[in-house]
Amino acid sequence: MTAAYPWLVADVGGTNARFGTVAGPGAAVEDVRVLPVAGHAGPAAAVRAYLAGQAPGQAAPRSAAFALATALGGDRIELTNGAWSFSRAGTQAELGLQTLLCLNDFEAQALSLPRLGGHQLRAWGAAPPPAKDMATGAVLAVIGPGTGLGVGGVVRAPGRWIALPGEGGHATLAPADDFESAVLSHARREFPHVSAERFLSGIGLPVLCRAVAAVLGEGEAVDALPTEQIVARGLAGESPACSRALDVFCAMLGGFAGNVALTLGSRGGVFIGGGIVPRLGERFFQSEFRGRFEAKGRFQPLLAGIPTALITDTLAALAGAAQALEQADA
Repeated sequence: MTAAYPWLVADVGGTNARFGTVAGPGAAVEDVRVLPVAGHAGPAAAVRAYLAGQAPGQAAPRSAAFALATALGGDRIELTNGAWSFSRAGTQAELGLQTLLCLNDFEAQALSLPRLGGHQLRAWGAAPPPAKDMATGAVLAVIGPGTGLGVGGVVRAPGRWIALPGEGGHATLAPADDFESAVLSHARREFPHVSAERFLSGIGLPVLCRAVAAVLGEGEAVDALPTEQIVARGLAGESPACSRALDVFCAMLGGFAGNVALTLGSRGGVFIGGGIVPRLGERFFQSEFRGRFEAKGRFQPLLAGIPTALITDTLAALAGAAQALEQADA
């Protein structure tokens, strides 16, 4: 396949769609803009809105890669936490694209990991080793609490990186102490299956906060609070339930990240993406995240040797989408 330039790359979540352009071989992603998913009928309409904002005379894209927050299979694509439902082939034809790749958003996020530099990361302790120094078979993992909870991995192969897409965010969440057991038990009254995404995401944090408030039993009214207010009130110390919910969020995210590290064998590092954790600032780095990440009994020494880092570049997945086009073109 020859993917003709310019390339259009997109990172589509449940709330926002980020678009950018790659002008030629080896070029960085440029002209990045964010559009609301709910404000457009589908990806074709959003792309047309994006292109309408470009400078006059700029060439129309010939090839595109869409990173999408959903499981993929077949021509019909429906966002898990968004309103878009569309045909892959129909969208390609409507936009006049020679090539259209559709990949899971965390497949793209995973493909971005080997490209990340130190200025795009904040490590918890020792920094992850440079990807260029990793041997064939090395594995990296990424977890992203955003609107939902994405999970992905990438494996070093000769001359390329192979993404491991999946839906790990929907795996069953496990408690680590009696308080968390009580919180999960309360949430199961509302949801028979409490997945990691039910707590560790933008749509999940209100569920977690309600359950925490119920277990604390102090009568605090948090039912109507959206994620943004839970974070703000928790960080400001204005709400015991919100503050405790943030602590539980960080701790359970650490335990879940450790599970992913064990499952994938990601000794090259586990990276945290998504839009929620960066909002927590120092609260995250003072939390039980890393302690819970390592708390795996007999395998604690193995986890202690796996680096963890926060991705501070919110546009990294666009570089991953470009990587997917580049490798498909190789």
